Amino acid sequence: MSIQSPSIRKVGFLGATALVVANMIGTGIFTSTGFQIADMPSRGIILLAWLVGGAIALLGALCYGALARQLPESGGEYFFLSKTVHPSVGYISGWISLLVGFSAPIAAAAYGTGVYCQDWLQGMDPKWIGTGAVLLLGILHGIGVREGVMVQNLVVFLKIVMLTGFIGWSLMHLPAAEQIPAWNPDWGTFSVSLVWIYFAYSGWNAAVYIGGEVRDPDRNLPRAMIFGTIIVVVLYLLLNIVFLWSGPFGSMAGREDVARVAAESIGGRQLAQWITMIILVSLMTSISAMLMAGPRVYAKMAEDGYLPGWMKSAHPPGWGNMILQITVALMLLWIPTFKDLLAYIGFTLGIGTALTVLGLVKLKMKIHPDLKVPGWPIVPILFLIMVLWVTLFSIWRQPLPSLYGLLTLVVGWVAWWVHRGRGSKIIGL
Repeated sequence: MSIQSPSIRKVGFLGATALVVANMIGTGIFTSTGFQIADMPSRGIILLAWLVGGAIALLGALCYGALARQLPESGGEYFFLSKTVHPSVGYISGWISLLVGFSAPIAAAAYGTGVYCQDWLQGMDPKWIGTGAVLLLGILHGIGVREGVMVQNLVVFLKIVMLTGFIGWSLMHLPAAEQIPAWNPDWGTFSVSLVWIYFAYSGWNAAVYIGGEVRDPDRNLPRAMIFGTIIVVVLYLLLNIVFLWSGPFGSMAGREDVARVAAESIGGRQLAQWITMIILVSLMTSISAMLMAGPRVYAKMAEDGYLPGWMKSAHPPGWGNMILQITVALMLLWIPTFKDLLAYIGFTLGIGTALTVLGLVKLKMKIHPDLKVPGWPIVPILFLIMVLWVTLFSIWRQPLPSLYGLLTLVVGWVAWWVHRGRGSKIIGL
């Protein structure tokens, strides 16, 4: 196992934590609650769903932290699965990262950026605004690691301060709670809602994609994922309290701009403009974080021989990988299927993370029994059970997005067999 030299490791604990927070706080929290209100008209059940989603993310962060201590290099699931399961599974995970893990969420966040910018750029197609945002941030991260990390840390700090201010003011000015009819829980619908929530929480593992560039990775990678996830879980629960108790409950059902509707109900047009600004900062940092992390996976795949040699980079991400990431994201941006896109992302990412935790179980049981895994074996088993539960209900209730996710896996497998003769043999542990 090769370890990056200290001169390459430029990202500290704060930078890694900021990357996690920036990846997580994006499109999902500001859009999916409106869909949940339409399907599950119960404040308590919706909050429970967000709490369960946060628990899944935290369990995943604990498992990934154990893997990161053993394998502190860049590449995320691609690198982990190649080492712990089989190179073919790692390759498929890299394929998922390109299409689903980064490109699709970048496209969703870019579209959301365009939508929320329309108050100031009236008449301009949101997709063109989103395209400009992706190009601008892609150029920034293509210039170099240090420049991208500095901007990322500053903007993430600004985002947390702005969100905290909005939450604090809103909680003090919530109107009297509106009585809503009791809703008989439908646990199938509840489980499917976790797919959207899983997308909203995706990014808790972001630090592992730049593991080879993090200083003192044994200590900083696990701490960054766990600490970043806890910050976001608390913010998400508080934001949902604001959304759910802000005013007329039914008026937010099915709304993609639920955050702006809630803000206007509490504080009028002025607060709606304020939350719009916060959302734009959140979406831009989300795009920035994914552009920072994704191309590292492709550089690692090129290093192993599974992508063209020109995509290798002594100083990741490298312009070739950044251009590839931008191109695929912009292609998806111009295909408008927002609600199904969220379900597709959540379903497919769930499979990828479950396979990675299975790799951790194999590593612990067969290769490194002395590997420290927090809460072993309860934590990884509980994570796998919860992801399996959500995945099965997703296939049952939302077959089309799930079919797209399964097709993505099949296409990745076919691509592996096409390239297997050209790829290098990844040495096991």
